[in-house]
Amino acid sequence: MALATFKGGIHPPDKKELSKQRSIIPAKSPKRAVIPLSQHIGAPCKPAVTIGQEVKKGEVIGSPEGFVSSPVHASVAGKVTGFIECPSATGRMVQAVVIENNETEEWTVLKDNPDYLSLSAEELRAKVKDAGIVGMGGATFPTHVKLSPPKEKPIDVVILNGAECEPYLTADYRLMIEKPQDVVGGLKVIMKIVGVTKGFIGIEANKPDAVEIMTKAVADEPNISIVTCKVMYPQGAEKMLIKACVDREVPARGLPMDCGVVCQNIGTAVAIYEAARFGKPLIERVVTVTGEGINEPKNLMVKIGTLISDVVAECGGLKDNTAKVISGGPMMGFALFTLDMPVTKGTSGILALPESEVTHVDKFGPCIRCGRCIEVCPMGLIPSMLSVTAEKGFYEDAKAYNLYDCFECGTCTYVCPSKRPIVHLVRLAKSQVKP
Repeated sequence: MALATFKGGIHPPDKKELSKQRSIIPAKSPKRAVIPLSQHIGAPCKPAVTIGQEVKKGEVIGSPEGFVSSPVHASVAGKVTGFIECPSATGRMVQAVVIENNETEEWTVLKDNPDYLSLSAEELRAKVKDAGIVGMGGATFPTHVKLSPPKEKPIDVVILNGAECEPYLTADYRLMIEKPQDVVGGLKVIMKIVGVTKGFIGIEANKPDAVEIMTKAVADEPNISIVTCKVMYPQGAEKMLIKACVDREVPARGLPMDCGVVCQNIGTAVAIYEAARFGKPLIERVVTVTGEGINEPKNLMVKIGTLISDVVAECGGLKDNTAKVISGGPMMGFALFTLDMPVTKGTSGILALPESEVTHVDKFGPCIRCGRCIEVCPMGLIPSMLSVTAEKGFYEDAKAYNLYDCFECGTCTYVCPSKRPIVHLVRLAKSQVKP
């Protein structure tokens, strides 16, 4: 039977062998945690602590200011020593709370719920909100908002994204291998919150052991199915995964809820399970530290607020020939200008690349109208025209080519023979016009 997939896409070398066999191990607790108050799409949090205050692990240190917002919790026990402006992976400065770790590892009081599935949908949604859970695949959209679709958008399917199509990254893969029951538990909580009876877990075919383990984990769950997807980037994008798993298409400028679907990441599902079962807030996450430029690739369970420089040091440091460090994967991640920035809820990976893996483009060429970008665009757009209109400053004209349907996956940039920075030009156009 043909594997589930979508039209378009590319197949770059996945490079997952560097870290896929590395089990998840706890990273060292930072001596000084720098915890940003804005780790999500939406309104930043308001500080809920004062300088000199003693806090415990899991205690709220940032209160949400709006519906599309998410609370922030202390990842270590210790004393609040200040508020600073720290850089984020995207380059903007955000306010952060600094906590000096007293190394007691003392938790605030958590509410355990052994029979968590007996709770109502509203109670479970409140637990997700209180835990500060956001999309952990990189988008960081507040999860409780995603699980609150309007009544006119009925949901009948939930899909977990186990594709992890970005090269190098193996965080979700290791979670499926090591915590399959937690993944399934999180999916069941999501299904109860949105009131559906059908769930899917989409996994790419290059993870046969994950497919096998997850298939066994859902053997007694008649309403949950495993879908083996073709190895193709960006298979893990929401719209592509929906097409592959249930053969539905999200309308232009639409959201998955517009075709009756809610998608969540594997890491997010595990966090939801831990919040529902143990009352645990999102204070740590699995981060894949990998690439040919790192001495010891690992999958680490890292406390939110740990400096990337400390995580890199725990993996043996960078090799002498390292030319670039990226937060996330090579296709959609952000190149870092400093390692003195913290791991956040959306940090899925830290990728170190040597000179041999980096292409330096000092000057890009004109579009030669070869059409390669059009062939591979998973959204069926014309990336060449988006880049040309943005390059010329005709930003309003870019809207006529469905500018906002582009989710910046980078397939067009990857195949462009003129080395045009198409994604960068798209981002420029988006910043200059209103949706």
